[in-house]
Amino acid sequence: MSEVLDNLLYSEEHEWAQQGEGRVVRVGITDHAQHLLGDIVFVEFPEVGAAISAGDSVGSIESVKTVSELYSPVSGTVTKINDTLEASPELINDQPYSGGWIFELEISGEFAEAASGLLDAAAYRELIGE
Repeated sequence: MSEVLDNLLYSEEHEWAQQGEGRVVRVGITDHAQHLLGDIVFVEFPEVGAAISAGDSVGSIESVKTVSELYSPVSGTVTKINDTLEASPELINDQPYSGGWIFELEISGEFAEAASGLLDAAAYRELIGE
């Protein structure tokens, strides 16, 4: 059974979004997604400074099984990547909701508006059948 945290919002593509300080949103992939991918060996990040829209493909995650697209759950400007993952991409498998976050972006408006198309924890559990 996958871990789904109640304080996050989720996309149907299995990314999570967490409101940070101010207009910062932290993004990663869900525990469910990392289980499906298997051992993660490489992360292609979005470019810092890039303006991205919700649903855009912004990078990829490579595992021993496959390569999967990484989508942004919200629109904004990329402000930071988790460069620890360059040397230790397996953190996504070990800590998908903490040390395995992938990037941060700054949204232009309020979080509730930017995240209006995302799923709460209950809806995400239903999506993944748990």
